[in-house]
Amino acid sequence: MPYRRLPNTDSARMKSLKSAHTKGKDLPPFKLAFSASSYRKMQAVLPQFENAISEHKNSLNLQAEKNKEYQKRLKKVRLYISHFVQVVNMAITRGDLVPETRNYFGLEEDEKKVPSLSSEEDVIRWGEQLIKGEQQRRNKGMNPITNPTIAVLKVHFDKFMEYHHFLKSLKDRSQRAQDQLNERRSQVDGVIQQIWNEVEHTYTDLPEEMRRDKASEYGLIYVFRKNELNNATLFQSSRIGEIG
Repeated sequence: MPYRRLPNTDSARMKSLKSAHTKGKDLPPFKLAFSASSYRKMQAVLPQFENAISEHKNSLNLQAEKNKEYQKRLKKVRLYISHFVQVVNMAITRGDLVPETRNYFGLEEDEKKVPSLSSEEDVIRWGEQLIKGEQQRRNKGMNPITNPTIAVLKVHFDKFMEYHHFLKSLKDRSQRAQDQLNERRSQVDGVIQQIWNEVEHTYTDLPEEMRRDKASEYGLIYVFRKNELNNATLFQSSRIGEIG
C-alpha cells in the first residue's frame, strides 16, 4: 500500500500549503476536510514562509554577486603585497637595504621567500604588518620602499578590507535568513502534518483509492514502494493485453 510522505523541499511545502489553502478558500467550513483552527494556522504561516524563502534567496544572490568584486579586490591586494616583499628582497640582494629591514615587516632576516598568502587571514595579517613596518621605517627617517610604495599598497588594502567587512555582513545576513527559514520550515511541517492527519481522518471510511484521491486534492502526497510499482506495471500490462 502506498505510504504518505511529508514534503522535504521548500517548493513541495509551498505546493502542499497552497493546495490546502485553495480548498480552504473554495469550500465552506462544514465541507472542508480539515478544521478551521488548522486553516487559521496555515493562513498565518504561509506568508511568513514565503517571505523567509524570498529573504534567504535574495541574501544568497546578493552575497554571490558581491563576492565576484571581492575576489577581484583580494587578487589585487595579494599581488601588491607579494610585489612589495619582492622589492624589499631585491633591494637587500643588491645591497640597497640591510637584511635587518625584514624585521620591520615581521619577516626573518634570512627569509628570502614571499610569505604564504593563500588565505584571506594571511593577506590581512601581512597587509597590516607591511603597512605598520613601513610606517616605522619612515618615522625613523629611512628611505621609502618604492614600486610599489606603501601608500599605493594601502589604498588597495583598504578597499579590500572594506569589501571584506561588507561581505562578512552579507554572510551574517544570509545566516540569519537561513536560521529564520529553518524555523519557518519547522512550523510549516507541523501545520502540514496536522492538516494531513485531519484530512485522512475525514476520509477514513472511504475505499483506499478513493481516499487517496480525495486527500491528494488537499496536497497530500502518496508514494508507491518499489515492489508496488512493479506490481502496478505488471497489472497494467496484463490489462492492456486483455484489451488487445
